[in-house]
Amino acid sequence: MPDPTSVSVLAFQVGFGDCFLLRFNYAGNKRRHVLIDFGSFPKASWLKGTGMRLIAETIRDECGGKLDAVVATHRHRDHIAGFTTDEDDPGSVIASCNPDLVVQPWTEDPDARTNAKKPTAAFMSAMHDLGARGRVKAFQRGLSFVDSLDAMRGLLPVLEQQEKALREMGNHDMADELAFYGQNDLSNLSAIRNLMQMGASGEARYVYYGAESGLEAVLPGVKVTVLGPPTLEQSDTIRRYATSAPDEYWLTQTRTAMRLKDETPLFPGTSALSFEEAPAYARWLISRLRDLRSRQLLEIVRSMDTVLNNTSVILLFEVGNKKLLFPGDAQLENWTYALSQPGVIDDLKDIDFYKVGHHGSLNATPKTMLWGELDHRDDGLRTVVSTLKGVHGGKHGNPTEVPRRTLVNALKNHSDFLSTEQLDKEPGTYWEIELDV
Repeated sequence: MPDPTSVSVLAFQVGFGDCFLLRFNYAGNKRRHVLIDFGSFPKASWLKGTGMRLIAETIRDECGGKLDAVVATHRHRDHIAGFTTDEDDPGSVIASCNPDLVVQPWTEDPDARTNAKKPTAAFMSAMHDLGARGRVKAFQRGLSFVDSLDAMRGLLPVLEQQEKALREMGNHDMADELAFYGQNDLSNLSAIRNLMQMGASGEARYVYYGAESGLEAVLPGVKVTVLGPPTLEQSDTIRRYATSAPDEYWLTQTRTAMRLKDETPLFPGTSALSFEEAPAYARWLISRLRDLRSRQLLEIVRSMDTVLNNTSVILLFEVGNKKLLFPGDAQLENWTYALSQPGVIDDLKDIDFYKVGHHGSLNATPKTMLWGELDHRDDGLRTVVSTLKGVHGGKHGNPTEVPRRTLVNALKNHSDFLSTEQLDKEPGTYWEIELDV
């Protein structure tokens, strides 16, 4: 097959989340399709009911019922909720497109050990060499790792209980934050299983900086470079999160979750009063203790949130004379290793398309990567952010709103900028950006 003549990026309206379908166009009306992420959080009104399934069906129609590859950059709900087989079951629609390849970060390797610092080489070579039957067996063996997520999910009722208590005391800001992190980080088990099953049916790659993505095999004439995440052996920039979450670097916080879930009374046999029944001086103490526990919970879920963002797959596609950059939610700790490697910054200075990292957050687009060069660019850089204002950050005037105003202004001033917020809010709508090669 000759090289592509053009590449199109379909950026779907999913509210606060990512969903991008890449279409590589070849001579003779031949096409190849790669889906990068499919998620949303929280569900907006236009996505309730069958909304996510309608988007999945649109993706199926646009790719002609065949996906050549699926990339799940990391496991946050706003990036993989559409792969779930629960609710309106959009995941089965995507699975019916029979992707030949599923790409995920190395931390999703189902045979990786607790406290692993790199992928399991034996697992990766086995998945590459075995036939379909062998891959299914490897998938079945890997379920023990995924099942450990059930322990992590044990943290959800704790967060929900604490959220309710905070709202009763009028602390809605902290309650909102607990709800966001808890639901986005901990409720993706069905989607994770479906991604594993799709990988077992085709080929699964668990990638890291410098690894082969496998995408070049399904995309003739396209070069794909994996710029992240680094392994812990490659970089210390994310090691501190592993140290603060020793139970399991990328996921479970299992023992902590189990301790928090323990409802054994502190003083068995003694009578207890509710917050409303307690005298005023006791309510003061109760509220302070609840606040302390909430802050400890937030430390846990914030740590998990940062860790998951920093496991994001970063991909650079080169199609003829065009370069397209898709960094998931990679934050600075993820980027640091790639940007320190020879030639990487130079490779990124002349990109033609940038999927804005982390929905436009302040810490996902390093200035040394790109924006230091923007003043010198007048060659039609295309940028797209998939986001929704008011979902995350920016409380009490803090400069943490997503999307970050100063970043959006730079994008508007120095690139051809699009935001999914401009799209009609109904399932299946998307921007289509075409780049001729």
